[in-house]
Amino acid sequence: MHTMCPRLIKIVLCTLMTGLLMHVGISRSLHVGSGHPYVSVKEGIAAADQGDTVIIHAGTYKEGNIIVDKTITLMGMDWPVLDGQLKYEVLSVKANNVVVTGLVIQNSGHASLDDPGGIKVYDSRGVHIIGNRLKDNFFGIYLQYSKHCIIKDNIVKASGTEEQQIGNGIHCWKSDSLQIVGNTISGHRDGIYFEFVTGSVIWRNIAFDNIRYGLHFMFSNDDAYITNLFRNNGAGVAVMFTKNVKMFNNTFEDNWGDAAHGLLLKEISDSYIFNNRFIRNTSGIYMEGTNRIIVEKNIFKANGWGMKIQASCMDNVIRQNNFMQNTFDISTNGSLVLNTFDSNYWDKYEGYDLNKDNVGDVPYRPLSLFSVIVEQNPPAMLLYRSFIVTLLDRSEKIIPTLTPDNFIDQVPLMHVIPL
Repeated sequence: MHTMCPRLIKIVLCTLMTGLLMHVGISRSLHVGSGHPYVSVKEGIAAADQGDTVIIHAGTYKEGNIIVDKTITLMGMDWPVLDGQLKYEVLSVKANNVVVTGLVIQNSGHASLDDPGGIKVYDSRGVHIIGNRLKDNFFGIYLQYSKHCIIKDNIVKASGTEEQQIGNGIHCWKSDSLQIVGNTISGHRDGIYFEFVTGSVIWRNIAFDNIRYGLHFMFSNDDAYITNLFRNNGAGVAVMFTKNVKMFNNTFEDNWGDAAHGLLLKEISDSYIFNNRFIRNTSGIYMEGTNRIIVEKNIFKANGWGMKIQASCMDNVIRQNNFMQNTFDISTNGSLVLNTFDSNYWDKYEGYDLNKDNVGDVPYRPLSLFSVIVEQNPPAMLLYRSFIVTLLDRSEKIIPTLTPDNFIDQVPLMHVIPL
């Protein structure tokens, strides 16, 4: 009987085993780094098959633009550094279901035409970017035409000083069903930027020390941002030309400046602002062209203005909020007010409650005459706390003449609402 030589048997078995592993979907791990089979990241990616994991070991890799064009996991061990040398987009993802984790990605190129980033995702689905550190990139993480992606637990940091010289920390454009979770973003133009993004959630992120906004929405409907912290940005959050946004349980604090707001709403409608904290902002909420918004159970504390509601706003409901220690609780620039105030707590309310039902027996007018004067003549702020201003405001509360008749809370609460 003819027998096969041991070497041929080994080759046949290896071939059969490789085919079996590919058939059942068992992936391989390819190691990149000094002393490992692959010296460069690009070599490791080139050798990988669909579903494989490329493990990058500690070291600094300066390989220009690294392109991931197959479904693989790119995993860092001991924080390897991918360095763009201020010339290149560092990591370009052009495949579905890619995972990028455990990497330090730094020093991308700077350009205003093609918007290079630390990690840029092109027309892909199911990409997970989790637990990375991005430093001094033009854009940190950039998604375009992407769906069902998760951006989670990344630290995105830059040192920008002017808007024109830096991009956004997490930038999402024309995408759907994204999850932006648990990231920390600082030093960028906007911390998080959504444009034409739908059906997505922004949850548990911290955006601080960004030049323009902590979070910026443009033309992005049916989204939610929940339990985020926006601190010490040029302004906290801007939601513009958008509808059906849920804004729950966020903190907007220490956003100070000539045009700074905790939350800027411009041309938005049919949205819900619930259980947020607006603390120490130039204005807590600024509303312009804003319709059918419910503002409920929020805290406005120690702001310059609690809310600025422009005359272009209508059918908004402001109910069961706490207004405390604000210089002005409410201001407006017009005489026609088509919004409703209901059952709020105002610490400036001086009415009484004879039947002890926690509802003031006298309606409250939160719009002071002096706030109207300051809105029209900002230098008048120099007279704040003067005797004549106090006299004007008290007179206006007794006999309203210049403040709108319907700018009134009919059922002001006597005690702080526990939130």
